[in-house]
Amino acid sequence: MGLVTSTEMFKKAYEGKYAVGAFNVNNMEIIQGIVEAAKEEKSALILQVSAGARKYASSVYLRKLVEAAVEDSGLDICLHLDHGENLDIVKKCIDDGFTSVMIDASHHPFEENVRITKEVVDYAHARGVVVEAELGRLAGVEDAVNVKKEDASYTDPNQAVEFVQRTGIDSLAIAIGTSHGAYKFKGEPKLDFERLDIITNKLQGFPLVLHGASTVLPEFVALCNKYGGDIPGAQGVPEHMLRQAAQSGVCKINIDTDLRLAMTAAIRKHFAENPSDFDPRKYLGPARIAIKEMVQHKIKNVLGSSNSNSVL
Repeated sequence: MGLVTSTEMFKKAYEGKYAVGAFNVNNMEIIQGIVEAAKEEKSALILQVSAGARKYASSVYLRKLVEAAVEDSGLDICLHLDHGENLDIVKKCIDDGFTSVMIDASHHPFEENVRITKEVVDYAHARGVVVEAELGRLAGVEDAVNVKKEDASYTDPNQAVEFVQRTGIDSLAIAIGTSHGAYKFKGEPKLDFERLDIITNKLQGFPLVLHGASTVLPEFVALCNKYGGDIPGAQGVPEHMLRQAAQSGVCKINIDTDLRLAMTAAIRKHFAENPSDFDPRKYLGPARIAIKEMVQHKIKNVLGSSNSNSVL
């Protein structure tokens, strides 16, 4: 057991036609809920840290919590930097003990994206760390990611081949119609599976990543709205579409919004029923259970990754 890279995870996922869940973490209860679910399902697991999480808790605190989760659960876990903005941040996380990093230079022109990404790959690979990069841009807002709809672009399959070959990355985040944050759309949501199939066929076994893939489970939205506040127009990518993507070469699916909704719904419900409570354990405990149950649902019904952890 220990902190591991995603290399073996992705190889098994591609061959088994499932995806590994990459869950964003911000505090102890979130980590505990996710890890408890993965342990019960015997699932491969990636825990990832965003810019917002680093600002809130710092990467060192989160790494130590993940190391405690490894020791407590006996799981192999990949610790991943989500949306690293530049080489300095990537270097810091690598030096802090992360086993996987993402460099997101997708907002730059293609040649500049290649140059920056290759620089990160050279630094990371020399230290045994794997690298994810992005080609194409997802719309939406989440932590440090803020892309207007008109600035979004789908991944070009031909560019994807060139990008992978020239940079030496270990996985590629693609844009095929998902969106960061609570997915908003008019009419039926659509993922470009034809584009995904072309990219998969051109790259032949190379692991692909899907960002912006929360399904925004309606039961959590309903609870949030029932017990205070409103989440207007929040709709997610249907689970059957994500399952199809996992069977078509997508080896990693990022999940964050659903975690936030599950936690918030449980806390709002607790305070609505127990307004005089002031013990954090009383409301964070139910939040941890809600996260665990939601993650188990994802593993079994969306990712298909039960029984994929080689340690258990």
